[in-house]
Amino acid sequence: MILGTRVRTACFVIAVIALHSTAAVRAAHAQPRFEWPERAKNLKVLPKDTPKEKLTATMVGFTRSLGVRCPFCHVGQEGQPLTTFDFVSDKKPEKDVARGMMRMVRDVNKDLGKMKIPGPSRVEVQCITCHRGRPRPLTLADELSGVYETAGIDSTVARYNLLHDRFYGAGSYDFTERSLNEFGASLMAKGKNEDAVRIFQLNVQQNPNSSPAYSSLADAYAAAGQKDLAIQNYEKAVQLEPRNRDAEEKLKKLRGDGAAK
Repeated sequence: MILGTRVRTACFVIAVIALHSTAAVRAAHAQPRFEWPERAKNLKVLPKDTPKEKLTATMVGFTRSLGVRCPFCHVGQEGQPLTTFDFVSDKKPEKDVARGMMRMVRDVNKDLGKMKIPGPSRVEVQCITCHRGRPRPLTLADELSGVYETAGIDSTVARYNLLHDRFYGAGSYDFTERSLNEFGASLMAKGKNEDAVRIFQLNVQQNPNSSPAYSSLADAYAAAGQKDLAIQNYEKAVQLEPRNRDAEEKLKKLRGDGAAK
């Protein structure tokens, strides 16, 4: 009987401790809800009397247009409540860049309004017009070129695959064969023929029915001294498009015969 009473008492004490512990954890995690200010401070481009509804829409528009979150421009830690952010601070240089971009967009639209442009309606430039979900509005060829210069061909191919997986179909980059062809040609112009082969191989993988893609790959193989592979790819280019005269003529020269087969 005494043992049963002790057991019940111990269970009760444990339950009370657990309840208090849970309440303490909840209190520790509880944070005041973030509210957009009725009158924002330190506005230098937006009107100082911008209503909070307009401010909310503008800030959300920035994050969607650039594919970023609040810490990109504002002082605060990713994953922490917005109530902990210092939105007034100008400490981060990205905030000043954003203001400059806002002024630029404003001026561009003002100049567009002065132009006599035919058509039923005018185009209004916005952040998303150029950024399309990326912090820096680079072309795909420029993006790959930057990676190549700092990290080499393997990292460049890996970056292309990453960008393709993330952005294909979103309109952020031009994933048609033109971009890889442009970048591969720039490598050949620098004498980086083996690396150009890697890029043109990637282009053929992405565009297996493109005669120009095979023709460019053949050009890189020929420049790299790989005659047999150049011939194979010129043949494929002509097979896909018999009117590809450039590939046909290069094929003749490599074969050393009088006619392309």
